[in-house]
Parts: sequence; structure tokens; C-alpha cells
Amino acid sequence: MDITIQASFLAHQDAEASVAFYTDALGFEIRLDVGSGQQRWITVGPPGQPDTAIVLHPLGTNSDDERAAITEMMAKGTYGVILLATADLDGTFERIRKTGATVEQEPTNQPWGARDCVFRDPAGNTVRINEVAS
Repeated sequence: MDITIQASFLAHQDAEASVAFYTDALGFEIRLDVGSGQQRWITVGPPGQPDTAIVLHPLGTNSDDERAAITEMMAKGTYGVILLATADLDGTFERIRKTGATVEQEPTNQPWGARDCVFRDPAGNTVRINEVAS
């Protein structure tokens, strides 16, 4: 079986702030930007990896109660999570931290063997970055 991950989806609440985080802090490129105002679907991804993307999308719920529940989860960092990887965790952490991104966890050796750090994007999504051997 030949299956790959093409895209993951994360909600945004402020399209411009999310674009700034993913492009300026993470160094991703914009691949597609559809819609207008806060009703934008923005596809971003790491340079050199054209087959992998994150789609930043507006909250689309059927009721006020659903929107309130999702907004509350986003504020806690429990709604959307993405796991990224880098060979230089310390350098990556410092570069992202200097952009003013919200730090949830500095580089840490985890009991399960990983070394990682955690940021929150402007919508509250958790962005965890693992260190991997180059």
C-alpha cells in the first residue's frame, strides 16, 4: 500500500496572524490562498516539500454552541495539534521564539525518549516540534 499524508487541517481565527506565524516564524511558504477576510482557506507548507501541506481554515460550525466549544478548546490548546520535526531543535526554537510566538515548552528531553518543544499558533493550536537525527 502506498499512502502519504497530503494535508492536515488547522482552524484559524485571524487569517493574517496565522499566515504570519506559519510563514515568518516557521518559514513555510503560501501555496494557495482562497476566499477573503476571515473566510480564507490558506494552504502553507515547508519549502522543498511540495507534497506536504497544512490547510489553515476558518471555523465552520453548524451552531453557536459548537463554535463556542471549539473556541474554548482552541484557547486551551486542545483542539488542533500538529507535530513537526527538525534536526536542530535548539536553533529552530530560538528562531521561532524571537518572532514573539507563544512558547508553551522550551526544548525538553521527554521520558518517552523524544526531545521536543511546544509553541501555540495565533489560533491556539499546539505546534510541537521533535528533534530528529539528520
